[in-house]
Amino acid sequence: MKIGLVAMSGVRADDPELTAIGLTLPGFVERSEIIASLPSLGLLTLAALTPPEVEVEYVELPDLSAVDGLPGEFDLVAISSWSAQIADAYALSARYRAAGVPTVLGGWHVSVLPGEARAHADSIVIGDGEPLWPQVVADFAAGRLQPEYRLSAGRQYDLALSPVPRYELLDPARYNRLTVQTSRGCPHRCEFCGGGVVIDPHYRVKPVERIIAEVRRIREVWPHAFIEFADDNSFVHRGHARHLLHALRDEGVKWFTEVDVSIADDPELLDLMRESGCRQVLIGLESPTADGLWGLELKDNWKLRRQPDYEAAVRTIQDHGIKVDGCFILGLDGHDESVFEGISDFVDRTGLYDVQLTVLTPFPGTPLYARLEREGRLISPGAWSKCTLFDINFVPRAMSPERLRQGLIDLARHVYDKDGRSARQRAFVEHWLHRDERPAT
Repeated sequence: MKIGLVAMSGVRADDPELTAIGLTLPGFVERSEIIASLPSLGLLTLAALTPPEVEVEYVELPDLSAVDGLPGEFDLVAISSWSAQIADAYALSARYRAAGVPTVLGGWHVSVLPGEARAHADSIVIGDGEPLWPQVVADFAAGRLQPEYRLSAGRQYDLALSPVPRYELLDPARYNRLTVQTSRGCPHRCEFCGGGVVIDPHYRVKPVERIIAEVRRIREVWPHAFIEFADDNSFVHRGHARHLLHALRDEGVKWFTEVDVSIADDPELLDLMRESGCRQVLIGLESPTADGLWGLELKDNWKLRRQPDYEAAVRTIQDHGIKVDGCFILGLDGHDESVFEGISDFVDRTGLYDVQLTVLTPFPGTPLYARLEREGRLISPGAWSKCTLFDINFVPRAMSPERLRQGLIDLARHVYDKDGRSARQRAFVEHWLHRDERPAT
């Protein structure tokens, strides 16, 4: 028996002008291209949970339109996709099924819209796939594949049981980084975020010894590895973080992750991060002003309370030799047209090494999508191809969709200007190189 694990890996702006800008301003889509080029950690983990007597093949399809026929000959195919490419996933599933090959669909989109997905596959997996996949394989082998697999209510997968993903199925030359997950979920519960609100409402950490085992397996297939921790918010649990960072110091890898600004409160943690190989962090700043942050979180206003610390936090983290990629969301309810100049000024003042500009995106299943639908502010309900973080599919509260789109384009031209971006990055390097010459404070 041979199983195909297929990742729909490409993410592109649906708006052709935004795509064109990406071709001339690499920074505009750089982060999205990195995300799109990352292998599917979920499918590699399922491969590790597949019985050894079953052959598996991992396949990435960044663009279904460029593929003729079926990629590979399989007895069963499992497909995972982003919302933006779910139509391609459904189309690929239809091709396989027409050829007599059963399909299983899973991933975020399928988990939040199982009714939609069920019509496009022989079986669907809802929620954490790890505890369900062995049963899927066993049922298929026995000729009794079920139409749906899901965990019982309230049950979540124990990350202590996580196997080492099958990184050896990859060609490392195709990637600029590989992924390891150290935690799932996020405590901040932002309205727009599906990961921490819908799929992983409880923050969970993976045992350090299992994380290190994954890092070492990556190094076996890619000796000079650059690793991205595929977490929504790393280091929420400081004790676990310190244990992990101490262990990483001996592994000789460089890495990137997503965190919140609270790491700036902990100089010892920052030192450990740098010493263990951290080179850059992505921080969801969301808004340069407090107006954009009010009500962003469902149960708290943590980011709003931290907003006055943003500038000092960026400088503190970068003073420790860790580059900050500041992520901003355009079109929040508290944003009027002044937000574009506000972000531009913030970037210039703080010397952010890099910037990620996104547009507020109503992903399916999120509280944001439900609210905008109730308020009649969705432009095209169900237009999942616009779930790219760059396309606009809602009516902002304090500007028109057209003004938001043009503001995004103009701001991208400024913050991704080649000379300005290079100057910020040179300033970071020079500041770090001359750190020992700076007077003590």
